[in-house]
Amino acid sequence: MSPVPAWDADATGPATYVYMAVADHIALRIAEGELPAGTRLPGERELATQYKVALGTARRAVQELRDRGLVVTLPAKGTFVKAPDGPSDS
Repeated sequence: MSPVPAWDADATGPATYVYMAVADHIALRIAEGELPAGTRLPGERELATQYKVALGTARRAVQELRDRGLVVTLPAKGTFVKAPDGPSDS
Protein backbone atom coordinates (compact mmCIF):
# COMPACT_ATOMS: atom_id res chain seq x y z
CA MET A 1 0.00 0.00 0.00
CA SER A 2 1.25 3.42 -0.89
CA PRO A 3 0.68 6.39 1.38
CA VAL A 4 -2.40 8.45 0.66
CA PRO A 5 -1.47 11.84 -0.81
CA ALA A 6 -2.14 14.85 1.39
CA TRP A 7 -5.45 16.66 0.93
CA ASP A 8 -5.35 19.33 -1.76
CA ALA A 9 -8.55 21.35 -2.14
CA ASP A 10 -7.27 22.81 -5.41
CA ALA A 11 -7.07 19.32 -6.93
CA THR A 12 -10.82 18.70 -6.59
CA GLY A 13 -11.68 20.42 -9.86
CA PRO A 14 -14.55 22.78 -10.57
CA ALA A 15 -17.15 20.04 -11.21
CA THR A 16 -16.63 18.27 -7.86
CA TYR A 17 -18.55 19.10 -4.71
CA VAL A 18 -16.04 19.75 -1.94
CA TYR A 19 -17.88 17.49 0.54
CA MET A 20 -17.64 14.61 -1.96
CA ALA A 21 -13.92 15.24 -2.44
CA VAL A 22 -13.39 15.22 1.35
CA ALA A 23 -15.42 12.01 1.66
CA ASP A 24 -13.45 10.45 -1.22
CA HIS A 25 -10.16 11.35 0.48
CA ILE A 26 -11.24 9.84 3.80
CA ALA A 27 -12.61 6.76 1.97
CA LEU A 28 -9.22 6.34 0.28
CA ARG A 29 -7.50 6.55 3.65
CA ILE A 30 -9.84 3.82 4.91
CA ALA A 31 -9.26 1.63 1.83
CA GLU A 32 -5.47 2.00 2.12
CA GLY A 33 -5.54 0.97 5.80
CA GLU A 34 -4.45 4.36 7.08
CA LEU A 35 -7.73 4.44 9.03
CA PRO A 36 -8.37 0.81 10.08
CA ALA A 37 -11.68 -0.57 11.36
CA GLY A 38 -12.53 0.74 14.81
CA THR A 39 -10.61 3.98 14.36
CA ARG A 40 -12.47 7.00 15.69
CA LEU A 41 -12.62 9.83 13.18
CA PRO A 42 -11.93 13.33 14.43
CA GLY A 43 -15.03 15.32 15.31
CA GLU A 44 -16.72 17.36 12.59
CA ARG A 45 -15.16 20.61 13.79
CA GLU A 46 -11.70 19.03 13.75
CA LEU A 47 -12.31 17.58 10.26
CA ALA A 48 -13.40 21.03 9.09
CA THR A 49 -10.17 22.48 10.47
CA GLN A 50 -7.96 19.71 9.03
CA TYR A 51 -9.50 19.95 5.56
CA LYS A 52 -9.92 23.75 5.69
CA VAL A 53 -13.62 23.56 4.87
CA ALA A 54 -16.80 24.86 6.47
CA LEU A 55 -18.40 22.87 9.28
CA GLY A 56 -21.41 22.09 7.08
CA THR A 57 -19.10 20.66 4.42
CA ALA A 58 -17.44 18.39 6.99
CA ARG A 59 -20.88 17.25 8.20
CA ARG A 60 -21.97 16.40 4.66
CA ALA A 61 -18.73 14.49 4.09
CA VAL A 62 -19.33 12.38 7.22
CA GLN A 63 -22.94 11.79 6.12
CA GLU A 64 -21.65 10.64 2.72
CA LEU A 65 -19.29 8.18 4.44
CA ARG A 66 -22.23 6.85 6.48
CA ASP A 67 -24.30 6.52 3.30
CA ARG A 68 -21.47 4.51 1.73
CA GLY A 69 -21.41 2.22 4.76
CA LEU A 70 -17.81 3.08 5.63
CA VAL A 71 -18.42 4.61 9.06
CA VAL A 72 -20.96 4.47 11.84
CA THR A 73 -21.80 7.30 14.22
CA LEU A 74 -22.65 6.45 17.82
CA PRO A 75 -24.41 9.27 19.71
CA ALA A 76 -22.19 10.85 22.38
CA LYS A 77 -19.30 8.57 21.36
CA GLY A 78 -18.19 9.62 17.89
CA THR A 79 -17.85 8.33 14.35
CA PHE A 80 -15.92 5.10 13.79
CA VAL A 81 -14.62 3.25 10.75
CA LYS A 82 -16.70 0.12 10.19
CA ALA A 83 -15.14 -3.28 9.66
CA PRO A 84 -15.42 -4.38 6.04
CA ASP A 85 -18.27 -6.74 5.30
CA GLY A 86 -17.07 -10.33 5.18
CA PRO A 87 -17.70 -12.62 2.22
CA SER A 88 -21.31 -13.63 1.84
CA ASP A 89 -22.37 -17.28 2.15
CA SER A 90 -24.93 -17.11 -0.63
